[in-house]
Amino acid sequence: MAAATTTNPGARATGRYLPVSPYKVRQVLELVRGLPVDDAERVLQLCEKDAADDVLKLLHSAVANAENNHQLPPDELFVSLAWADEGPTRKWGQPRARGRYFRIRKRTSHITIVLERFAVDELEERRRREESTGRGAAVAQRRRAERVRRSRARADEAEEPEGAEVPPEEEVEAGGVEAEAPTDEVEPEAEPEGEEE
Repeated sequence: MAAATTTNPGARATGRYLPVSPYKVRQVLELVRGLPVDDAERVLQLCEKDAADDVLKLLHSAVANAENNHQLPPDELFVSLAWADEGPTRKWGQPRARGRYFRIRKRTSHITIVLERFAVDELEERRRREESTGRGAAVAQRRRAERVRRSRARADEAEEPEGAEVPPEEEVEAGGVEAEAPTDEVEPEAEPEGEEE
């Protein structure tokens, strides 16, 4: 498990009243506890359990809190703590045959994820390992591609306001005469004049 620094309290994110059993969430949290943020994100994307989607959203929220509130770079963070507490349980029942009554319990969870920065010596060791294996360039390229993808998505959202009409295509003019677009329609053949009914 990674060593935590004592100077930084760490960034956290909490999801409350999530409609999933804490027993199921704890199985997913066991997979990511102690992992670097990049590895934890990949594990959650490939995890087949439904609770992984909620945990992944919470991990993204914790990374955003670390970047914006504590000015911590995401590549230097790891999941130091992750736990799920039991929330309130919704109870009702279902009538069954012969006057019986089956109790139904819908459990909820409060999930908390805490991210901390790697210790300085561990950061240097990770950088050394990445450089020796040649992963450093690949990791930097992947991060750069991710930043470009995010900025393009934001630019696309800003350009297309809802309800805006798309301007008509400009007409192409050739020598002052409008050029018609070719059509694939077949004109009906004219009937011979001699045949009348």
